[in-house]
Amino acid sequence: MTDILAVCSVTISIGDRGLISALDLVIEPGTVTTVMGPSGSGKSTLISFIGGHLDPAFQARGKVLIGNRDITGLPPERRGIGILFQDDLLFPHLSVGANLAFGLSRSVVGREARRTQIAEALAVAGLPGFESRDPATLSGGQRARVALMRTLLAAPRALLLDEPFSKLDSDLRRDFRRFVFDRAAAKRLPVLLVTHDPADAEAAGGPFVGL
Repeated sequence: MTDILAVCSVTISIGDRGLISALDLVIEPGTVTTVMGPSGSGKSTLISFIGGHLDPAFQARGKVLIGNRDITGLPPERRGIGILFQDDLLFPHLSVGANLAFGLSRSVVGREARRTQIAEALAVAGLPGFESRDPATLSGGQRARVALMRTLLAAPRALLLDEPFSKLDSDLRRDFRRFVFDRAAAKRLPVLLVTHDPADAEAAGGPFVGL
């Protein structure tokens, strides 16, 4: 089942400084909407609001919907939203396989089913047999792919991208960007990308909004 992700009349400020004013977005399943702006414009703050982990120092109004469900008041773990950040945030003390297992949806029951899901995710990422690898032995591009697959294994209903391509060199950036967009499209996820790079918006191919 796929749903839209909607941001309704969202206004965010901190102190007397306004960051986002009456923002409305409707993101269809399988599409990417890009929010662009320079550093400090409120892009990551918007991601935090939608994901449910906005710092209480900010004042925010508005709603976030997935389908017809208002998730604005729910804690992050109940929103059904996956987030990919600038850093891959892999757990250094866990193997690649254990990192992926951490993201698995609770609906995947049984050791064999979990192993199968992890193996399939690694195959999709072009990393078959990497279950026992230490994340420290992976390249930047490989780590990024593992981070994405861990996010998708949680079976999110929407995906937020907080400049996840910004720390990769140009070739890796292009390849990983295409991988992310292709996987999200295959799963029919509505995707919100925030970035300061016009090349990201162009590659996303969807509508974009400036902050």
